[in-house]
Amino acid sequence: TLPFAILFAVGRAFEGFHVRFQEVARGGMRLVCPRSAEAHSLECERLFREAYALARAQHLKNKDIPEGGSKAVVLVEPEASAAECGRVFADALLDLTLGDPAEFLYLGPDENVSNELIEWISLRAARRGHPLPATFMSSKPGAGINHKAYGITSEGITVYLEVALRQAGIEPKTDPFTVTLTGGPDGDVAGNQIKILLTRYPKTARVVGIADGSGVAEDPDGLNAQELLRLTEEQLPIASFDPSRLGPNGRVVSLNEPGGVQLRNTLHHRLVCDAFVPGGGRPGTIHEQNWSQFLQPDGRPISPLIVEGANLFLTDGARTLLGQHGVTIIKDSSANKCGVICSSFEILASMLLSQEEFLAHKAAFVEQVVQRLRQLALLEAELLFQERRRRPDLGLPELSLRLSGVMLRAAEAVAHSIEDPLQDQRFGTREVLLDYLPPILRQLAGDRVDRIPLEYRQRIV
Repeated sequence: TLPFAILFAVGRAFEGFHVRFQEVARGGMRLVCPRSAEAHSLECERLFREAYALARAQHLKNKDIPEGGSKAVVLVEPEASAAECGRVFADALLDLTLGDPAEFLYLGPDENVSNELIEWISLRAARRGHPLPATFMSSKPGAGINHKAYGITSEGITVYLEVALRQAGIEPKTDPFTVTLTGGPDGDVAGNQIKILLTRYPKTARVVGIADGSGVAEDPDGLNAQELLRLTEEQLPIASFDPSRLGPNGRVVSLNEPGGVQLRNTLHHRLVCDAFVPGGGRPGTIHEQNWSQFLQPDGRPISPLIVEGANLFLTDGARTLLGQHGVTIIKDSSANKCGVICSSFEILASMLLSQEEFLAHKAAFVEQVVQRLRQLALLEAELLFQERRRRPDLGLPELSLRLSGVMLRAAEAVAHSIEDPLQDQRFGTREVLLDYLPPILRQLAGDRVDRIPLEYRQRIV
Protein backbone atom coordinates (compact mmCIF):
# COMPACT_ATOMS: atom_id res chain seq x y z
CA THR A 1 0.00 0.00 0.00
CA LEU A 2 1.35 3.41 -0.97
CA PRO A 3 1.70 5.82 1.99
CA PHE A 4 0.17 9.28 1.80
CA ALA A 5 3.47 10.88 2.84
CA ILE A 6 6.95 10.05 4.14
CA LEU A 7 9.10 12.51 6.10
CA PHE A 8 12.79 11.90 6.85
CA ALA A 9 15.06 13.67 9.29
CA VAL A 10 18.71 13.07 10.17
CA GLY A 11 20.75 14.59 12.98
CA ARG A 12 24.17 14.20 14.52
CA ALA A 13 23.19 11.10 16.49
CA PHE A 14 19.96 9.88 14.92
CA GLU A 15 17.93 9.33 11.80
CA GLY A 16 14.19 8.83 11.64
CA PHE A 17 11.16 8.39 9.42
CA HIS A 18 7.58 9.56 9.83
CA VAL A 19 5.20 7.59 7.60
CA ARG A 20 1.46 8.23 7.30
CA PHE A 21 -1.35 6.68 5.27
CA GLN A 22 -3.85 9.53 5.30
CA GLU A 23 -3.76 13.32 5.17
CA VAL A 24 -5.15 13.55 8.72
CA ALA A 25 -3.10 11.01 10.66
CA ARG A 26 -2.18 9.92 14.18
CA GLY A 27 0.50 7.60 15.55
CA GLY A 28 3.24 7.29 18.12
CA MET A 29 6.86 8.38 18.06
CA ARG A 30 9.22 5.51 18.91
CA LEU A 31 12.86 5.95 19.95
CA VAL A 32 14.93 2.84 19.12
CA CYS A 33 18.03 2.78 21.34
CA PRO A 34 20.42 -0.10 20.50
CA ARG A 35 23.26 -0.65 22.97
CA SER A 36 26.01 -1.65 20.54
CA ALA A 37 27.32 -0.68 17.12
CA GLU A 38 26.35 -4.11 15.79
CA ALA A 39 22.77 -3.77 17.02
CA HIS A 40 22.63 -0.23 15.64
CA SER A 41 23.72 -1.47 12.22
CA LEU A 42 20.99 -4.12 12.25
CA GLU A 43 18.31 -1.60 13.26
CA CYS A 44 19.53 0.83 10.60
CA GLU A 45 18.93 -1.73 7.86
CA ARG A 46 15.29 -2.17 8.83
CA LEU A 47 14.47 1.36 10.01
CA PHE A 48 12.21 2.36 7.14
CA ARG A 49 10.55 -1.07 6.96
CA GLU A 50 9.72 -0.82 10.65
CA ALA A 51 8.27 2.68 10.29
CA TYR A 52 6.24 1.62 7.25
CA ALA A 53 4.93 -1.59 8.86
CA LEU A 54 4.02 0.14 12.11
CA ALA A 55 2.27 2.98 10.28
CA ARG A 56 0.34 0.49 8.17
CA ALA A 57 -0.67 -1.49 11.26
CA GLN A 58 -1.66 1.80 12.91
CA HIS A 59 -3.85 2.69 9.93
CA LEU A 60 -5.78 -0.57 10.34
CA LYS A 61 -6.06 0.12 14.07
CA ASN A 62 -7.36 3.67 13.57
CA LYS A 63 -10.64 2.55 12.01
CA ASP A 64 -12.63 3.90 14.98
CA ILE A 65 -11.27 7.47 14.83
CA PRO A 66 -10.99 10.39 12.37
CA GLU A 67 -7.24 10.11 11.90
CA GLY A 68 -5.53 7.63 9.63
CA GLY A 69 -2.44 5.73 10.72
CA SER A 70 1.09 7.04 11.05
CA LYS A 71 4.29 6.22 12.91
CA ALA A 72 7.58 7.93 13.65
CA VAL A 73 10.59 5.70 14.30
CA VAL A 74 13.83 7.37 15.37
CA LEU A 75 17.05 5.34 15.53
CA VAL A 76 19.40 6.69 18.21
CA GLU A 77 23.12 5.98 18.08
CA PRO A 78 24.65 4.08 21.04
CA GLU A 79 25.63 6.35 23.95
CA ALA A 80 23.61 9.27 22.53
CA SER A 81 20.83 10.96 24.52
CA ALA A 82 17.48 9.52 23.44
CA ALA A 83 15.63 12.55 24.85
CA GLU A 84 17.80 15.02 22.90
CA CYS A 85 17.36 13.05 19.68
CA GLY A 86 13.61 12.95 20.27
CA ARG A 87 13.52 16.71 20.75
CA VAL A 88 15.47 17.41 17.57
CA PHE A 89 13.38 14.98 15.52
CA ALA A 90 10.10 16.52 16.76
CA ASP A 91 11.49 19.96 15.95
CA ALA A 92 12.32 18.71 12.46
CA LEU A 93 8.72 17.57 11.97
CA LEU A 94 7.61 21.08 12.90
CA ASP A 95 10.11 22.46 10.35
CA LEU A 96 8.55 20.28 7.66
CA THR A 97 4.87 20.84 8.46
CA LEU A 98 4.26 24.25 10.04
CA GLY A 99 2.65 26.69 7.66
CA ASP A 100 1.35 23.96 5.34
CA PRO A 101 -2.47 23.83 5.57
CA ALA A 102 -2.44 20.24 4.24
CA GLU A 103 -0.34 18.89 7.14
CA PHE A 104 -2.33 17.30 9.96
CA LEU A 105 0.15 15.33 12.08
CA TYR A 106 -0.72 14.15 15.57
CA LEU A 107 1.95 12.40 17.62
CA GLY A 108 1.76 10.20 20.69
CA PRO A 109 4.35 8.50 22.91
CA ASP A 110 5.79 5.10 22.10
CA GLU A 111 8.91 3.25 23.28
CA ASN A 112 11.46 5.31 25.25
CA VAL A 113 9.42 8.53 25.15
CA SER A 114 9.26 10.03 28.65
CA ASN A 115 6.68 12.34 30.20
CA GLU A 116 9.30 15.10 30.16
CA LEU A 117 9.76 14.69 26.41
CA ILE A 118 5.98 14.69 25.87
CA GLU A 119 5.67 18.02 27.67
CA TRP A 120 8.70 19.50 25.89
CA ILE A 121 7.26 18.66 22.47
CA SER A 122 3.92 20.29 23.31
CA LEU A 123 5.63 23.45 24.59
CA ARG A 124 7.92 23.52 21.56
CA ALA A 125 4.93 23.33 19.22
CA ALA A 126 3.45 26.36 21.00
CA ARG A 127 6.70 28.33 20.76
CA ARG A 128 7.00 27.47 17.08
CA GLY A 129 3.54 28.87 16.37
CA HIS A 130 1.56 25.65 15.90
CA PRO A 131 -2.11 26.67 15.39
CA LEU A 132 -3.29 24.04 17.93
CA PRO A 133 -0.12 23.19 19.91
CA ALA A 134 -1.90 21.04 22.50
CA THR A 135 -2.94 18.66 19.68
CA PHE A 136 0.58 17.98 18.38
CA MET A 137 1.44 15.49 21.16
CA SER A 138 -1.00 13.39 23.18
CA SER A 139 -0.80 11.53 26.52
CA LYS A 140 0.34 14.63 28.37
CA PRO A 141 0.70 14.04 32.13
CA GLY A 142 -1.29 17.15 33.12
CA ALA A 143 -3.70 18.51 30.52
CA GLY A 144 -4.00 15.13 28.81
CA ILE A 145 -4.70 11.45 29.45
CA ASN A 146 -1.47 9.67 30.25
CA HIS A 147 -1.87 6.11 28.99
CA LYS A 148 0.40 4.57 31.57
CA ALA A 149 -1.26 6.35 34.48
CA TYR A 150 -4.74 5.18 33.47
CA GLY A 151 -3.89 1.80 31.91
CA ILE A 152 -5.63 2.84 28.71
CA THR A 153 -4.25 0.25 26.28
CA SER A 154 -4.47 -2.57 28.81
CA GLU A 155 -8.14 -1.85 29.49
CA GLY A 156 -8.91 -2.76 25.88
CA ILE A 157 -6.62 -5.78 25.88
CA THR A 158 -8.43 -7.07 28.97
CA VAL A 159 -11.79 -6.88 27.20
CA TYR A 160 -10.47 -9.03 24.33
CA LEU A 161 -8.85 -11.41 26.81
CA GLU A 162 -12.10 -11.83 28.73
CA VAL A 163 -14.17 -12.48 25.60
CA ALA A 164 -11.60 -14.93 24.18
CA LEU A 165 -11.31 -16.86 27.47
CA ARG A 166 -15.09 -17.22 27.64
CA GLN A 167 -15.11 -18.50 24.06
CA ALA A 168 -12.61 -21.14 25.23
CA GLY A 169 -14.88 -22.16 28.12
CA ILE A 170 -13.06 -20.24 30.87
CA GLU A 171 -15.07 -17.74 32.93
CA PRO A 172 -12.30 -15.41 34.19
CA LYS A 173 -14.25 -14.28 37.25
CA THR A 174 -14.70 -17.81 38.60
CA ASP A 175 -12.35 -20.18 36.74
CA PRO A 176 -8.56 -20.17 37.33
CA PHE A 177 -6.47 -19.21 34.32
CA THR A 178 -2.77 -18.63 33.65
CA VAL A 179 -1.04 -15.85 31.69
CA THR A 180 2.48 -15.21 30.38
CA LEU A 181 3.60 -11.70 29.45
CA THR A 182 6.44 -9.98 27.66
CA GLY A 183 7.11 -6.43 28.83
CA GLY A 184 8.00 -5.52 32.38
CA PRO A 185 6.10 -4.32 35.45
CA ASP A 186 7.61 -0.88 34.80
CA GLY A 187 6.13 -0.71 31.29
CA ASP A 188 2.84 0.77 30.16
CA VAL A 189 1.04 -2.20 28.61
CA ALA A 190 2.51 -5.09 30.61
CA GLY A 191 2.64 -3.16 33.89
CA ASN A 192 -1.00 -2.17 33.71
CA GLN A 193 -1.98 -5.63 32.47
CA ILE A 194 -0.37 -7.14 35.57
CA LYS A 195 -2.22 -4.67 37.78
CA ILE A 196 -5.60 -5.29 36.13
CA LEU A 197 -5.25 -9.09 36.20
CA LEU A 198 -4.20 -9.31 39.83
CA THR A 199 -6.69 -6.77 41.18
CA ARG A 200 -9.71 -7.55 38.99
CA TYR A 201 -9.28 -11.34 39.17
CA PRO A 202 -7.37 -11.86 42.43
CA LYS A 203 -8.71 -15.37 43.00
CA THR A 204 -8.45 -16.70 39.45
CA ALA A 205 -5.59 -15.03 37.53
CA ARG A 206 -2.05 -16.42 37.82
CA VAL A 207 0.88 -14.79 36.02
CA VAL A 208 3.33 -17.65 35.41
CA GLY A 209 6.05 -15.80 33.51
CA ILE A 210 7.27 -12.31 32.60
CA ALA A 211 10.17 -11.31 30.34
CA ASP A 212 11.45 -7.79 29.74
CA GLY A 213 14.64 -5.91 28.95
CA SER A 214 16.10 -6.75 32.36
CA GLY A 215 15.58 -10.52 32.39
CA VAL A 216 12.92 -13.07 33.24
CA ALA A 217 10.88 -14.34 36.18
CA GLU A 218 8.85 -17.52 35.96
CA ASP A 219 6.92 -19.87 38.21
CA PRO A 220 4.48 -22.51 36.91
CA ASP A 221 2.54 -22.16 40.17
CA GLY A 222 2.14 -18.40 39.64
CA LEU A 223 4.45 -15.52 40.54
CA ASN A 224 3.69 -13.89 43.88
CA ALA A 225 0.94 -11.35 43.26
CA GLN A 226 1.95 -8.93 46.02
CA GLU A 227 5.52 -8.81 44.74
CA LEU A 228 4.37 -8.17 41.17
CA LEU A 229 2.09 -5.37 42.34
CA ARG A 230 5.00 -3.87 44.30
CA LEU A 231 7.12 -3.82 41.15
CA THR A 232 4.37 -2.13 39.14
CA GLU A 233 3.82 0.44 41.89
CA GLU A 234 7.53 1.24 42.14
CA GLN A 235 7.98 0.97 38.35
CA LEU A 236 10.74 -1.61 38.60
CA PRO A 237 11.71 -4.19 35.94
CA ILE A 238 11.16 -7.90 36.41
CA ALA A 239 14.79 -8.60 37.38
CA SER A 240 14.03 -6.68 40.61
CA PHE A 241 11.62 -9.46 41.69
CA ASP A 242 12.55 -10.54 45.22
CA PRO A 243 13.77 -14.19 44.96
CA SER A 244 12.55 -14.87 48.49
CA ARG A 245 8.97 -14.43 47.20
CA LEU A 246 9.36 -17.24 44.67
CA GLY A 247 7.71 -20.63 45.01
CA PRO A 248 9.78 -23.84 45.04
CA ASN A 249 9.59 -24.11 41.23
CA GLY A 250 10.23 -20.45 40.44
CA ARG A 251 13.30 -18.51 39.35
CA VAL A 252 14.46 -15.00 38.49
CA VAL A 253 17.33 -14.58 36.02
CA SER A 254 18.69 -11.21 34.98
CA LEU A 255 19.96 -10.51 31.50
CA ASN A 256 23.53 -10.29 32.81
CA GLU A 257 23.52 -13.78 34.35
CA PRO A 258 24.63 -16.87 32.39
CA GLY A 259 21.82 -17.96 30.10
CA GLY A 260 19.78 -14.86 30.92
CA VAL A 261 19.39 -13.66 27.34
CA GLN A 262 18.35 -17.11 26.12
CA LEU A 263 15.81 -17.58 28.92
CA ARG A 264 14.36 -14.12 28.31
CA ASN A 265 14.07 -14.62 24.56
CA THR A 266 12.45 -18.05 24.81
CA LEU A 267 9.99 -17.48 27.66
CA HIS A 268 6.94 -17.50 25.38
CA HIS A 269 8.17 -20.72 23.72
CA ARG A 270 8.58 -22.57 27.04
CA LEU A 271 5.84 -21.77 29.56
CA VAL A 272 2.53 -23.54 29.00
CA CYS A 273 -0.38 -21.23 29.84
CA ASP A 274 -3.98 -20.37 28.95
CA ALA A 275 -3.13 -17.00 27.40
CA PHE A 276 -0.01 -15.26 26.15
CA VAL A 277 -0.11 -11.44 26.10
CA PRO A 278 2.88 -9.78 24.40
CA GLY A 279 3.03 -6.38 26.11
CA GLY A 280 6.48 -5.46 24.77
CA GLY A 281 9.14 -6.74 22.42
CA ARG A 282 10.58 -6.10 18.99
CA PRO A 283 8.47 -6.50 15.82
CA GLY A 284 8.54 -9.97 14.29
CA THR A 285 9.65 -11.75 17.48
CA ILE A 286 7.56 -14.75 16.37
CA HIS A 287 8.11 -15.25 12.65
CA GLU A 288 8.00 -17.85 9.88
CA GLN A 289 11.31 -19.44 10.93
CA ASN A 290 10.57 -19.93 14.65
CA TRP A 291 6.77 -20.20 14.93
CA SER A 292 6.94 -24.00 15.41
CA GLN A 293 8.77 -23.44 18.70
CA PHE A 294 5.41 -22.25 20.03
CA LEU A 295 4.20 -25.84 19.79
CA GLN A 296 4.69 -28.55 22.42
CA PRO A 297 6.24 -31.92 21.45
CA ASP A 298 2.76 -33.41 21.01
CA GLY A 299 1.79 -30.61 18.59
CA ARG A 300 -0.44 -28.68 20.97
CA PRO A 301 0.33 -24.93 21.27
CA ILE A 302 2.22 -23.57 24.28
CA SER A 303 -0.78 -21.29 24.68
CA PRO A 304 -4.09 -21.68 22.82
CA LEU A 305 -4.66 -17.91 22.95
CA ILE A 306 -2.49 -14.91 22.01
CA VAL A 307 -3.75 -11.37 22.58
CA GLU A 308 -1.30 -9.05 20.82
CA GLY A 309 -0.76 -6.14 23.18
CA ALA A 310 2.49 -5.24 21.38
CA ASN A 311 2.46 -4.10 17.76
CA LEU A 312 3.65 -6.59 15.14
CA PHE A 313 4.97 -9.08 17.71
CA LEU A 314 3.96 -11.79 15.24
CA THR A 315 4.48 -11.66 11.49
CA ASP A 316 1.51 -12.30 9.22
CA GLY A 317 2.97 -15.66 8.19
CA ALA A 318 3.42 -16.75 11.80
CA ARG A 319 -0.17 -15.81 12.60
CA THR A 320 -1.43 -17.92 9.72
CA LEU A 321 0.69 -20.95 10.62
CA LEU A 322 -0.16 -20.82 14.32
CA GLY A 323 -3.83 -20.39 13.48
CA GLN A 324 -3.67 -23.60 11.46
CA HIS A 325 -2.41 -25.34 14.61
CA GLY A 326 -5.24 -24.24 16.84
CA VAL A 327 -4.01 -20.92 18.25
CA THR A 328 -6.66 -18.21 18.62
CA ILE A 329 -4.93 -14.88 17.87
CA ILE A 330 -6.39 -11.43 18.55
CA LYS A 331 -4.45 -9.25 16.13
CA ASP A 332 -2.70 -6.08 17.34
CA SER A 333 -4.86 -3.78 15.19
CA SER A 334 -7.83 -4.97 17.25
CA ALA A 335 -6.32 -5.88 20.63
CA ASN A 336 -4.42 -2.68 21.44
CA LYS A 337 -6.50 -0.12 19.57
CA CYS A 338 -7.79 1.64 22.69
CA GLY A 339 -4.60 3.65 23.19
CA VAL A 340 -4.93 5.51 19.92
CA ILE A 341 -8.69 6.02 20.37
CA CYS A 342 -8.01 7.62 23.75
CA SER A 343 -5.34 9.89 22.23
CA SER A 344 -7.80 10.97 19.55
CA PHE A 345 -10.39 11.97 22.15
CA GLU A 346 -7.70 13.82 24.10
CA ILE A 347 -6.74 15.82 21.01
CA LEU A 348 -10.39 16.51 20.24
CA ALA A 349 -10.75 17.95 23.75
CA SER A 350 -7.63 20.06 23.15
CA MET A 351 -9.33 21.57 20.09
CA LEU A 352 -12.45 22.54 22.05
CA LEU A 353 -11.41 23.27 25.64
CA SER A 354 -8.93 25.56 27.32
CA GLN A 355 -6.35 23.90 29.53
CA GLU A 356 -8.19 25.23 32.60
CA GLU A 357 -11.50 23.77 31.42
CA PHE A 358 -9.89 20.43 30.66
CA LEU A 359 -8.26 20.15 34.07
CA ALA A 360 -11.47 21.18 35.84
CA HIS A 361 -13.43 18.39 34.16
CA LYS A 362 -10.65 15.86 33.56
CA ALA A 363 -11.93 13.19 35.95
CA ALA A 364 -15.36 13.02 34.30
CA PHE A 365 -13.86 13.19 30.82
CA VAL A 366 -11.40 10.34 31.48
CA GLU A 367 -14.15 8.17 32.98
CA GLN A 368 -16.35 8.69 29.91
CA VAL A 369 -13.49 8.01 27.51
CA VAL A 370 -12.53 4.77 29.27
CA GLN A 371 -16.17 3.68 29.18
CA ARG A 372 -16.26 4.38 25.41
CA LEU A 373 -13.03 2.42 24.94
CA ARG A 374 -14.44 -0.64 26.67
CA GLN A 375 -17.61 -0.43 24.58
CA LEU A 376 -15.66 -0.22 21.32
CA ALA A 377 -13.39 -3.11 22.31
CA LEU A 378 -16.36 -5.27 23.33
CA LEU A 379 -18.24 -4.51 20.11
CA GLU A 380 -15.30 -5.59 17.99
CA ALA A 381 -14.37 -8.63 20.09
CA GLU A 382 -17.92 -10.01 19.96
CA LEU A 383 -18.21 -9.23 16.23
CA LEU A 384 -14.95 -11.02 15.41
CA PHE A 385 -16.00 -14.23 17.18
CA GLN A 386 -19.49 -13.97 15.68
CA GLU A 387 -17.96 -13.72 12.19
CA ARG A 388 -15.61 -16.63 12.90
CA ARG A 389 -18.60 -18.82 13.74
CA ARG A 390 -20.18 -17.72 10.47
CA ARG A 391 -16.95 -18.15 8.48
CA PRO A 392 -14.88 -20.90 10.19
CA ASP A 393 -12.60 -20.97 7.13
CA LEU A 394 -11.22 -17.53 8.12
CA GLY A 395 -8.96 -16.86 11.09
CA LEU A 396 -9.49 -13.98 13.49
CA PRO A 397 -6.48 -12.01 12.13
CA GLU A 398 -7.94 -12.14 8.61
CA LEU A 399 -11.35 -11.09 9.92
CA SER A 400 -9.71 -8.21 11.79
CA LEU A 401 -8.02 -7.05 8.58
CA ARG A 402 -11.27 -7.27 6.62
CA LEU A 403 -13.16 -5.35 9.29
CA SER A 404 -10.57 -2.55 9.24
CA GLY A 405 -10.66 -2.43 5.45
CA VAL A 406 -14.44 -2.14 5.31
CA MET A 407 -14.55 0.62 7.93
CA LEU A 408 -11.69 2.61 6.38
CA ARG A 409 -13.19 2.45 2.88
CA ALA A 410 -16.59 3.51 4.20
CA ALA A 411 -15.04 6.40 6.13
CA GLU A 412 -13.15 7.56 3.03
CA ALA A 413 -16.31 7.52 0.92
CA VAL A 414 -18.41 9.36 3.51
CA ALA A 415 -15.75 11.99 4.24
CA HIS A 416 -15.43 12.84 0.54
CA SER A 417 -19.21 13.09 0.09
CA ILE A 418 -19.71 15.77 2.76
CA GLU A 419 -18.77 19.39 2.14
CA ASP A 420 -19.13 20.38 5.81
CA PRO A 421 -20.98 18.39 8.50
CA LEU A 422 -22.01 21.65 10.16
CA GLN A 423 -23.70 22.95 6.99
CA ASP A 424 -24.94 19.79 5.26
CA GLN A 425 -28.58 19.33 6.34
CA ARG A 426 -29.40 16.31 4.16
CA PHE A 427 -28.31 13.51 6.46
CA GLY A 428 -28.25 15.00 9.95
CA THR A 429 -24.46 15.08 9.94
CA ARG A 430 -24.26 17.84 12.56
CA GLU A 431 -26.00 15.58 15.06
CA VAL A 432 -23.73 12.67 14.08
CA LEU A 433 -20.74 14.93 14.76
CA LEU A 434 -22.08 15.95 18.17
CA ASP A 435 -22.95 12.36 19.12
CA TYR A 436 -19.31 11.40 18.58
CA LEU A 437 -18.24 13.68 21.45
CA PRO A 438 -18.11 12.24 24.97
CA PRO A 439 -21.11 13.70 26.90
CA ILE A 440 -19.05 16.09 29.03
CA LEU A 441 -17.34 17.47 25.93
CA ARG A 442 -20.66 17.99 24.17
CA GLN A 443 -22.04 19.69 27.27
CA LEU A 444 -19.10 22.08 27.62
CA ALA A 445 -18.25 22.77 23.99
CA GLY A 446 -21.04 21.57 21.72
CA ASP A 447 -21.36 25.13 20.43
CA ARG A 448 -17.64 25.30 19.54
CA VAL A 449 -17.36 22.41 17.10
CA ASP A 450 -16.52 24.87 14.31
CA ARG A 451 -13.06 25.03 15.94
CA ILE A 452 -12.42 21.49 14.70
CA PRO A 453 -10.63 21.65 11.31
CA LEU A 454 -12.92 20.90 8.36
CA GLU A 455 -11.02 17.78 7.27
CA TYR A 456 -11.21 16.46 10.82
CA ARG A 457 -14.99 17.14 11.02
CA GLN A 458 -15.52 15.24 7.78
CA ARG A 459 -13.50 12.28 9.10
CA ILE A 460 -15.44 12.22 12.38
CA VAL A 461 -18.71 11.71 10.50
